[in-house]
Amino acid sequence: MDYGPVVFGFHPVNLAFRLVLELSAFAMLALGGYVIGDGPLGWAMAIALPLLAMAAWGTFNVPGDRSRSGRAPVAVPGFVRLLVELDVFAAAVVIGWFASPVASVTLFGLVAVHYALSIDRIQWLLQQRAPDASA
Repeated sequence: MDYGPVVFGFHPVNLAFRLVLELSAFAMLALGGYVIGDGPLGWAMAIALPLLAMAAWGTFNVPGDRSRSGRAPVAVPGFVRLLVELDVFAAAVVIGWFASPVASVTLFGLVAVHYALSIDRIQWLLQQRAPDASA
C-alpha cells in the first residue's frame, strides 16, 4: 500500500525538535567558548559565539520557508541557507567538544537524525534559487 511521499521536514514535531537542536547548539557554543577562553576572554566568547550564530541563523533565510516565519531579512538561495544551518551546527559540535565531548557527539547524532527526517525540506531548499534582485 502506497501512502505517498513522506513529508516530515515541515511537520510541527520535527520543527519543535529542530528548535531544541538550535537552542542546544547555541548553548554548546556558549559553553565551549567559555571553556576555550580564559577569564574575561572566556566570558566574551561565551557571549559572542552564540550571538554571532543567532544573527546568521535569523538573518539569512529563504523567502517562503514554511519551517520558519517565511520572512527573509536577507533573502538567500536555499543552498546558502542550508550551509548556514550546517555551519552553525558544525561549529557547535567542534567548539562544544572542548566543554563536553559526550554532549558534542550527542548533538552531532541528533542533528544527523533531524536532517535525515527533513529530506523533503532539504530537497525544497536545494530547489530554491537566488531571489530576483530587481523585485
